[in-house]
Amino acid sequence: MYTDTHFHLGSDSYDNPEKVLERAQENDVTTFIVSGCNRLEMDEVLALAEGNEHLFVTIGYHPENASTVTEEDLSYLEEKLASSSVVGIGEIGLDYHYGKENIDQQKALFRAQLSFAEKYHLPVVIHTRDAIQDTYDILKDYNVKGVLHCFNESIEMADRFLKLGFYFGIGGVITFKNSKLYQTVEQLPLDRIVLETDSPYLAPEPYRGHKNGPWNIPIIAKKIADVKNIDVTEVAKITSHNAKQLFDLNKKL
Repeated sequence: MYTDTHFHLGSDSYDNPEKVLERAQENDVTTFIVSGCNRLEMDEVLALAEGNEHLFVTIGYHPENASTVTEEDLSYLEEKLASSSVVGIGEIGLDYHYGKENIDQQKALFRAQLSFAEKYHLPVVIHTRDAIQDTYDILKDYNVKGVLHCFNESIEMADRFLKLGFYFGIGGVITFKNSKLYQTVEQLPLDRIVLETDSPYLAPEPYRGHKNGPWNIPIIAKKIADVKNIDVTEVAKITSHNAKQLFDLNKKL
């Protein structure tokens, strides 16, 4: 049985979230962590998690919102962290892909949410794009644990985050024909890897370019198993255990 530790399930992503989960369960994906990255998504995913013992939530403001998030928005986030379905803060972080015009606002938002993680002893889900060094420099100032979502860096950089106690979210990118991520995953300890789809984005081969879904987790697991020359059932077992430990999923499961 598999766990998808990071995907999106709000109205911007799918018309029928229940059918998404049903299809995933038919493909042996039985535990889900969905991300709410703005106020609308937070409300939607928290509502979906009510009464679903296999659906968990991480909430936090994505760096793309850094220029618009207010103090009131931060207070709203802090209030929602009390929900029993919330198992982490994210996805949060830094994104310089389209420029650094609001770099100070991104860093301030990142730090504010890391402070919440420290205060409430919650793991973080980190988004970092073209900003890995700044991400590392900020994270090492905080006593937090978490996962580097959609990790796609070298083993040398991974080693630095391993020493901070972080896990690595591996998704469909590992299956891409032009990706070198397999070289890093080959050397990463399996007990620090969690599976994710980032649905509806980043569908794995052979479905690249199509809408992704948590039902594709077994494809990602099979690729990791091939890279590490182990049985896919071991990947399923250990990565699900990692997710349960990191996010303290026992409180509902």
